Amino acid sequence: MTPTGTAPPPPAPAGAPAAPHASEGHEAPDAPEAPHAPEAPHAPGAPHAGPDAAGAALAEAAGPDRAPEVWPLTARTVDGVLHVGGVALPDLAAACGTPLYVVDEADFRARAREWRACGADRVHYASKAFLCAEAVRWVDSEGLHLDVCSGGELRLALDAGFDPARIVLHGNNKAPEELRAAVAAGVGTVVVDCLEEIDRLAALARAAGRMQDVHVRIAPGVTAATHAYMATGGDDVKFGFPVTGGRAERAVLAVAAAGSLRPAGLHAHLGSQLLDAAGLRLSARRVAAFARTLAERHGVRVRELDLGGGAGIAYLPGERRLPAAEFAAALRSGIADVLDPAGTALAVEPGRSLIGTAGVTLYRVGAVKDGVRRRFVSVDGGMSDALRPALYQARYTAWSAGRSLQGPPVHSVVVGRHCESGDVVVPDIALPADLAAGDLMAVPATGAYHHVMASNYNFQPRPAVVSVRDGRARLMVRRETPEDLARRDAGGAEIDLERAAR
Repeated sequence: MTPTGTAPPPPAPAGAPAAPHASEGHEAPDAPEAPHAPEAPHAPGAPHAGPDAAGAALAEAAGPDRAPEVWPLTARTVDGVLHVGGVALPDLAAACGTPLYVVDEADFRARAREWRACGADRVHYASKAFLCAEAVRWVDSEGLHLDVCSGGELRLALDAGFDPARIVLHGNNKAPEELRAAVAAGVGTVVVDCLEEIDRLAALARAAGRMQDVHVRIAPGVTAATHAYMATGGDDVKFGFPVTGGRAERAVLAVAAAGSLRPAGLHAHLGSQLLDAAGLRLSARRVAAFARTLAERHGVRVRELDLGGGAGIAYLPGERRLPAAEFAAALRSGIADVLDPAGTALAVEPGRSLIGTAGVTLYRVGAVKDGVRRRFVSVDGGMSDALRPALYQARYTAWSAGRSLQGPPVHSVVVGRHCESGDVVVPDIALPADLAAGDLMAVPATGAYHHVMASNYNFQPRPAVVSVRDGRARLMVRRETPEDLARRDAGGAEIDLERAAR
């Protein structure tokens, strides 16, 4: 069990074929069963609680009283019923159905204020973590800036009335129409990530008669202590210009020479779900040293260093989060090692640490089935609404939302309803033996990278999102219906290729 709630997948040998998915109908050849130690006595017909298949301790099932670090700030258990924002979750399930994403507005606002006071000059909410029109309004009212990384996110933010001057546009391969929309809207800062993009953006800004502020994203060559898929600061990643070999230097000079672009800052992002501040300080020091080189060698002085986000949260009982003040202090310290901090503005981009713990996903148990070694608890969602366990091997806890359970702990796996063996919501957790079909189960710390990564796999409609505060609930995103999905089916309509070519 890792402190980040994730475990890196073992690397496959170069050239090795990918293992077939269970749902594809391939079967592994039979192998002799290895002998195993005798099991301790336990209830007849029920798997016992104990080490998981890898020998690690099972995750603990823990509610807000026992593990407040993974639950929203307002979460409480009252007579066995879980409440968030003063609202009983069974009432939400009755009104809105399940699966259901529940977001604690008070939790988000409290963490936004923590970040506003962290010591950074600007705080940008990383909207890729969670985005909808109501969330945009929360960000706006808390005085945060907003970073977006697609035309869709930009459109949603603008439609919700967010000031484009406080928007930062990210992305390693922005489409020309996305750059055009950003320039037309007056987006405050565009983070450039490749030479082609610099040329395209310069031409668009010139045509609009605009001087566009630009941050050049650089790769500082620092590897984060996180899952490999969430590490973005190395010198051989798809994001940014490596400082190594002069690539970042040439990119900044190209921006400075464009005429319609202003090199206003540098951007670097170490990775996501970071819990150790040491790497942040090193990254900040390297970015600051690069800024000093630009000034001394070329007379190019950038006024802001945007050093990204990635502050980690707790996913399992007993884990820690990286506080905003500690995060910002590490960056400030790294900058001060090289530059005068009074002359350098610091921007940060928290996402997960603002919204992650505010979210809870509510499921209904449909079936409970005992396997040879584990109990399988099947819920009415799965990898279509909770992709992180399959993608990052992320681990969570869970808790009964509708009644108090008193049974002994049983080695269980919470699985989804999709046609995949990897469709696991909570792997290897000790759940009470009296958990049964029909019960409501809540999985905490799902505010970030759940709703935004949801899919329609197995033609499953995506869940609704509701916010709760002071005993009231509001619909943020409505539940999809099978009719919504069917409307996208074009039925084989012919495409006019000649018209498209004209």
